[in-house]
Order: sequence, then C-alpha cells, then structure tokens
Amino acid sequence: MTDIDLKRGYFEIGIYQPLHWENVGTLWRSAWQLGAAGIFMIGRKFDRQGSDLWHVDRRIPFRRYDSFDDFYANRPVGARLIGVEFGGSPLSAFVHPPTALYLLGSESNGLPPRILDRCDQVVEIESVNAMSYNVAVSGSLVMYAREIQLRANRDASS
Repeated sequence: MTDIDLKRGYFEIGIYQPLHWENVGTLWRSAWQLGAAGIFMIGRKFDRQGSDLWHVDRRIPFRRYDSFDDFYANRPVGARLIGVEFGGSPLSAFVHPPTALYLLGSESNGLPPRILDRCDQVVEIESVNAMSYNVAVSGSLVMYAREIQLRANRDASS
C-alpha cells in the first residue's frame, strides 16, 4: 500500500458514457503524466486500442463502473466529486481540493443534471471561442490546472 503525499493530494479522473475509446486512452496517458492515481469510465464497454506506447495501463489503474450509482457507492472515502461541465465555476479561479475525483461528460451529451446535482462542485473550462473541448483535452486541462496550482502553492510555502 502506498501512502498519499499530503502536499500533492490524491485525485482520479474519469468520463461518464464516453463515445470513443481513443479519448479514454489519451486521457489515461495525460492522467499518468500529470500525477493521477487512476482513471475511470462509467457506463460503456470498449475493446482497448493499441496506440498507448507508454504502457500507462501498467502505471496507473483503470476502473470501469456499470452505472453512476455503482461509481458513487464505491468512490474513495473523503474524495470530493468535481463535475466538469458548462455553467460551473471558472477553472482559472477554482481551488482544487486535496482529494478529488474529476468527472467529465461524454463528448456529445455532457453530464446529466441528475449527476451534476450529486457533484460537490462543478467547474467549467473557459475559452476564447467555442466552449466545447474534446473530452480528453478537457480532462488534460483540468489536471494541468491542478498541477500548476499545486506547484504555485508549494513554491509560495518554500
């Protein structure tokens, strides 16, 4: 068992009802690069694709849940559920909790209201033009923002 570095915290990221496995694979690689403890997917089944040259499946775990209720009942104790969806607080001003689960919606439907209601917080990613990003890009931006915030906080306390 590995102890959590309290300065870095613990987080996982996942997609609800993803449409394309390639986006899951891209998110998985970004999750490993940006320090996630794991990734997850809710509601879809895919055959894995072979474009992962970094073999991240050997580096951080991937979990699949049949339903949101299954995921919600089995989430890590104390982890805050952060939805990523239009209409949330701006990501640039969001204070990332030490222990978090970030949940992205599918590429075409986003997160349904019944799931947003169960999130502890909801953030949106600002843009210059269209608000909609590819789901793997959205997840990568959220994790990058978390990492930048962690580094700034660490530098400020040194």
